[in-house]
Formats: sequence, structure tokens, C-alpha cells
Amino acid sequence: MMNSTMTDRPSRIEKTVMRRVRMISFARPLCSSEAFAALLLVAALWAIGREVWVAKVFSNGPHDFAGHAEYLVYAFEHTRLVVQALVLVTLGATVYLAQATARVLTAHFVPGGQRI
Repeated sequence: MMNSTMTDRPSRIEKTVMRRVRMISFARPLCSSEAFAALLLVAALWAIGREVWVAKVFSNGPHDFAGHAEYLVYAFEHTRLVVQALVLVTLGATVYLAQATARVLTAHFVPGGQRI
């Protein structure tokens, strides 16, 4: 039974609370460590692009695999410290995102995988 003061429409307080709940549930994935790692990866790649002409680095090297790997190690060793740090940040963020992706895929697609 409904009281004479009760209506079917939500109250002003209920609207405000539900709006805040929806906002928090929308923002939660944006505040995760994976989102931070993705943002860090994009920022580091952008900064590397500002510091180094990446296309020239790849075009100046040899075209066979073994020679290209040696050339990239040599280029990394002989670049500025800021570029070396950015490359390491990029590598770390990439490894973290790959690990997080593998964990999610394992949980969802491998039988007996742990649910997140």
C-alpha cells in the first residue's frame, strides 16, 4: 500500500544520489592502473616522437633482423638520457598492459580461469 505522500517518481535526493552513483561507476575504469599505464604509454610515445625522428632511426639501420637488432641497441646506447628513460617507460607500460590483457583474456576464455 502506498502512503498519500509517496509517489512513483523518484525524489530530488534520490535523483542526486543516483546521478552520483552513475558518475562514479562511469569514472571507475578511467581511474584504474591499466588506464594510467595506457596514458603513460601514449605520453611516453608522444615525447619520444618529439625528441627523436623515429622514421629516420629505422630507415638508417640495416634491413636484416640481426643487424637491425644490433643497430637499435647501439642507437639506444648512444642517445640522450631522456630518450633512454622514455624508451624504458614505454617498454614498462607495454609489458604491464600486455600482462593485464593476458590476465583478462585468461580469466574469460580459459576453462577454470579465475574470474576478475
